[in-house]
Amino acid sequence: MLRSADTGADDMFRIGVITSPHGVHGEVKVYPTTDDIKRFSKLKSAMLLDKKGNMSEVHIRSARYQKNMVILGMEEYGSMNEAETLRECELYVTRDKAIRLNKDEYYIADLIGMEVETDTGTGGSLFDVMQTGANDVYVIKLDDGRELLLPAIADCVLDVDVKARKMKVHVLPGLLDPA
Repeated sequence: MLRSADTGADDMFRIGVITSPHGVHGEVKVYPTTDDIKRFSKLKSAMLLDKKGNMSEVHIRSARYQKNMVILGMEEYGSMNEAETLRECELYVTRDKAIRLNKDEYYIADLIGMEVETDTGTGGSLFDVMQTGANDVYVIKLDDGRELLLPAIADCVLDVDVKARKMKVHVLPGLLDPA
């Protein structure tokens, strides 16, 4: 139901975190924070957020894959010493370069903070999204202080209005019962 895209701002989506330099030609290992790891092959540029909070555009010269990591070459970095300065820096794309969504898919960044109302009138807000593999789970902080873990399935998610920032849900029996 969702595409994973962490965000630093409403129109920027984090797609990866640089973990270390790779080789002597300025390549870096990137831990992807996106559902579609192959997106790096199509990427021509990205925004680099450095450890001081400065953001600059980088141009992608190469992307290849090693286990669950991406080995990325950027035009602006040509040596291992230059790449060493990029540890823990983050890579972002703008919303217009984000992966296109299918029907009933949403960017996590658009869901966080959304007002939630159950079909019985209980209110709250979507606090987090847990990605479990089978289906996502919405973490909803209810107005009465309780926390609801709601599976993101068609039986539970009745309506999502991203523009209005509202979601209507159905709570399956047992989900709000005391432990």
